[in-house]
Amino acid sequence: MLGGLDRISSADEITPKMTRENLAEVLEEIALLLELKDENPFKVRAYRHGADTVRNYDGDIMQLAIDNQLTGIKGIGEALREKLHELASTGSLKFHQDLLAEFPAGLTELFDLQGLGPKKVKILHQSLGIASIADLKTACADGKVAALPGFGEKTQNKILEAIALHETFAGTFLLGDVNPLVSEILETLRLHPEISRVAVAGSYRRSKETVHDLDFLVATKEGALVCEDFTTLPQVESIIVCGETKASVRLKTGIQCDLRAVSNAQFPFALQYFTGSKEHNVALRSLALKQGLSLNEYGFTAASDGNPEISSVIYEEKDIYHKLGLDYIEPELRENRGELEAAAHHQLPRLVQLDNLRGTFHNHTTESDGTSTLEEMAEEAMELGLQYLGIADHSKSMVIANGLDSERLLKQVKTIRQLNSTFTHFRLFAGSEVDIHKDGSLDFDDSTLAQLDYCVASVHNIFNLPEEEMTHRICRAMENEHVTMLGHLTGRLLLKREGYAVNHAAIIDCAAETRTIIELNCNPWRLDMDWRWWKRARDKGVLCSINPDAHSTMGLHFLGIGVRIARKGWLRKKDIFNTRSAADVENFLKTPKAKR
Repeated sequence: MLGGLDRISSADEITPKMTRENLAEVLEEIALLLELKDENPFKVRAYRHGADTVRNYDGDIMQLAIDNQLTGIKGIGEALREKLHELASTGSLKFHQDLLAEFPAGLTELFDLQGLGPKKVKILHQSLGIASIADLKTACADGKVAALPGFGEKTQNKILEAIALHETFAGTFLLGDVNPLVSEILETLRLHPEISRVAVAGSYRRSKETVHDLDFLVATKEGALVCEDFTTLPQVESIIVCGETKASVRLKTGIQCDLRAVSNAQFPFALQYFTGSKEHNVALRSLALKQGLSLNEYGFTAASDGNPEISSVIYEEKDIYHKLGLDYIEPELRENRGELEAAAHHQLPRLVQLDNLRGTFHNHTTESDGTSTLEEMAEEAMELGLQYLGIADHSKSMVIANGLDSERLLKQVKTIRQLNSTFTHFRLFAGSEVDIHKDGSLDFDDSTLAQLDYCVASVHNIFNLPEEEMTHRICRAMENEHVTMLGHLTGRLLLKREGYAVNHAAIIDCAAETRTIIELNCNPWRLDMDWRWWKRARDKGVLCSINPDAHSTMGLHFLGIGVRIARKGWLRKKDIFNTRSAADVENFLKTPKAKR
């Protein structure tokens, strides 16, 4: 055993470490492979439902699977229980491996392309022998895909666009996806006896919506030993380099992970430097030079002679900023977008924190395409300490999502009112995520909308409108007196689909004029509106609502990522609608838009 990382047992080294997400991903892949084989659709659906159950189960489903104690969990039958036990306890599943062996190794990567489902993948494979994204790209370039029945040139062009997008995002990972991984590695490093300080740096620390790699920093007197131990972590797939002060590895998830070992005195400087951004660091070093100092990842030196600057001692990262006459700049703001000037004039915002949130909106239930019931969503919200929860199932145009018509919606409103009578310190708000039609009209008439507590208006189709027309479409919807907030402004899906063309500035101005809240959709795939626009919205007086767009109880846990993105957008507690108390929210929603 190396160097004191005694958490790594021989069992860990033999058996790949599985997570809840690993289990769900395997079940989803089994469902896709079964579809390719034209298996019974009920069997396919059972695996997909099983994946949802694994993701959304409140207890420690990993341990239950290892102990073979999954009996009684709704959505997991006997056959699935046995497979989950095998997968969780051994790290692999023979049934899954046998299915994979029936298809070419690269075929499943086709499912990563936007717009390609099992039916199309099956046709491509059987008709053209396509077994990878590279094969598909060549076939499209040769015009073979366009010649297939049911495809055509338009579909072929869309596939080429999807391939280009996939190539652009290769090696890029969602902030939300790497969150658990970062926590695991930090926890392990903190237990190492030769490490005195540890932190994660880089774009992850700055809360960028996507990251290319992970950067960890440790203070230690035994750099070579710690670097070697780092390469033995159970998450490591392969070692790129291992030296005296730096180790780089490729994790089993595919992401590169770097560790840098420095002395305790160097730690604050290294943390500041490796957090970045590059643009922020260049501006900070330029400011230091104007004060006769040179700043790098090791410390301050006098710019004139290069000797160590010893007039003050730097213990923490904030001391570096104070030394240069600046207020401490939070990592999320370090993008050279005015933060240094604000820090010099004591004008940095006091950023919102997770414990400022009192509730949230835009959440789905089993009434539309959610996997948790109304009661389950309410219970989870209370468990998280929230005072209120807004329900907003899809409207009738979203047939694919089992959208509610007026009758079903008003029945749900009645149920919510009845539930509220049973609560003492909690409140459900009855709403709807209402589709915005092509012309900007809404999916429900005003008489129906008037019976709701609030309304989220969102675009879910016809994404290819010109920017001016799409902007007009959204602005017309916001002009409706019953529209409380605008949902996922651009409709983007990070690493999968670019957002549709909109004029952000015009929409923000319209929201300010119509007193419409803009949501920060904190589903990790969306994080929309983009953080780069929130400072403008804030300065225009537009309120933000941090909404998880939760389709399950686990989806409510996206709020933490939402707060990180809100902080990156310079937002304060007072800029966030759902930091208000339930009583204040209720009064706001009862007030006509024009008077808010």
